Amino acid sequence: MFAGKTIWEIFQIGGFTMYVLAFCSFLSATVFLERMFYYRRLSRTKRLEFMAKIRRALKSGDLENAAQICEGTQSPLSNVVYSGLELHGRSREEISNAMEREITMETTELERYTSIVATIGNTAVYIGLFGTVLGIIRAFHDISVAGAGGMAIVIGGVAEALVCTATGLFVAIPAVIVFNYFTRRVERFVTDMELCASEFIDLIQVK
Repeated sequence: MFAGKTIWEIFQIGGFTMYVLAFCSFLSATVFLERMFYYRRLSRTKRLEFMAKIRRALKSGDLENAAQICEGTQSPLSNVVYSGLELHGRSREEISNAMEREITMETTELERYTSIVATIGNTAVYIGLFGTVLGIIRAFHDISVAGAGGMAIVIGGVAEALVCTATGLFVAIPAVIVFNYFTRRVERFVTDMELCASEFIDLIQVK
């Protein structure tokens, strides 16, 4: 059916739906690369190493040094701890609430753009099916206009229309995998932030 045809010719068979899916694929890949570099940059800060530095500073009573460590570390972990340091001397509840709010804000930043990939993963298949339905309608319309045809022509038209469904799956499956990967990475960051907040509360020994 597609023997001798180039990828571009096969792409054109699917009609405008293929352009929509191509855009979705490009968008998904762009978000994936952006988040990958972003997460990798943040992952350079290891929780155990970071908290070891904070622990030494707090045990020596050097709050200024602890704040400098946080300011010199570009990480959600440092932002959470710094939000607690700013309220040093306040009640445990106030410090805990401030750190929880910071965790929420950092989580929102970590999840930025990931909903785009989730939407593409959930809708790309349906976009492909929509293109397939339009292709089948077009195939039967061409047969009715020509006034002639047979099973071979019908099957040929359906086969060409199914290019959209195949492309939709090709776009959706990687998007779902990428979104699950994003979700797992965000969960790890959240766990680390919560552990840092809990340890910080214990270290400052507030009432």
